[in-house]
Amino acid sequence: MGARVGVLGLGVSGLATAAALQAGGAMPVCWDDNEAACAKAQEAGYEISDLTKDRTFEDLAALIVSPGIPHLYPAPHAAIVKAWEHGVVVDNDVGLFFQSFAQQEWDSFERYPRVVCITGSNGKSTTSALLHHILEEAGTPTQLGGNIGIGALGLEPARDGEVVVLELSSYQIELARALQPDIAVFLNLSPDHLDRHGGIGGYFAAKKRLFTQGGPERSVIGVDQPEGQFLASVMREGAGAADPVISVSTTRQLKGKGWSVFARKGFLVEWRKGRQVAAIDLRDVAGLPGAHNHQNACAAYAVCRSLGMAPKQIEPAIRDYHGMRHRCQAVANTDGVKFVNDSKATNADAAGKALGAFARIRWIAGGQAKEGGIAELAPLFHKVAKAYLIGEAAAMFADQLGDTPYEISETLEAAVEAAKAEAEAGDTVLLAPACASFDQFENFEKRGEAFEALVRK
Repeated sequence: MGARVGVLGLGVSGLATAAALQAGGAMPVCWDDNEAACAKAQEAGYEISDLTKDRTFEDLAALIVSPGIPHLYPAPHAAIVKAWEHGVVVDNDVGLFFQSFAQQEWDSFERYPRVVCITGSNGKSTTSALLHHILEEAGTPTQLGGNIGIGALGLEPARDGEVVVLELSSYQIELARALQPDIAVFLNLSPDHLDRHGGIGGYFAAKKRLFTQGGPERSVIGVDQPEGQFLASVMREGAGAADPVISVSTTRQLKGKGWSVFARKGFLVEWRKGRQVAAIDLRDVAGLPGAHNHQNACAAYAVCRSLGMAPKQIEPAIRDYHGMRHRCQAVANTDGVKFVNDSKATNADAAGKALGAFARIRWIAGGQAKEGGIAELAPLFHKVAKAYLIGEAAAMFADQLGDTPYEISETLEAAVEAAKAEAEAGDTVLLAPACASFDQFENFEKRGEAFEALVRK
């Protein structure tokens, strides 16, 4: 009680952290490099003090860092360096969440609350939202937060039998001093945030901490890549059986002696102890188009089975799922032409998943390019009737498209107008930028909202 705790970064998670610390009897000492953010926090009654100065650390018990602030690569923030110099503990909101999650009143609960943490390069938001939806449909008390919706420290105290679903990014996992998921999910890995993690190895190491440090009772792991196969092997060590791990695949049948959930030709199959346990036809589930969404469905299904739910409880909720905004979201279907918003596809791997979900595509791509551009997507270019390129990456993408028809539209508005004018029945006008949005939009949500507005217009 009464401890002074530094809060670095005053965005949504930083302000939620300050509020939680204050509610718990601590005294948050806040700082942000943005003057407007400091002013907003000061108006809310929080103490503002420059955390890059030595004097501020004289009586701090800890420094809580917002996920967007680098602590190691490409260079640690000056306030974090000061914390190291003064021997002050550095943590984040996820670490505080796990340290404070268990409460004394749980002794009166019939069932202890549980935490499911979901990570991966692509699909973690959809998997988290789908799992939350299934739990709600089953009548299980549940909350959804972390990297989606509400920050971890903004969640309500857990109720009897509740399942808390946390989507966690590598940024949130890598610095958390406490990680204690009951069930942890790893979906996939593709190159992203490499400057923040010092390369692909550091990126995978950050995500791996959720398992190797978190020590979950059950690990649900996508095994279509070497990293997932390695992680599944690590989590099986010393267990004496394969059941602590449920393997997930969308590229092959997993019919070993362990526990697996895989998707083949549009069917989700659960396989356990050498036999098929259940199957669900995903082909007509509109909210989960494509193999990448079938992986999300397999992972959410595996978690539900780990929680003791029966297949007959899970299947109706999967069928009733309508998808997430900005993630392969069906916006309109006009004269046989589909308009799909996948603005969240901010890298080539995610855009490739979207391209794989549809047949004849008029592809709107571009923005602030990431390393490598779209060269790796060449095997999917045959599905593109024409590309409409926008933003800073337009010229680079044009060079990488080869013989695929394209035009440089420059703006999203021009791209939507041209694609609509040229589209024929059976075509899909797909916004899957394979880029960050920051050259023309504040974030991917704003880009997706602009696409929706243009389509409706």
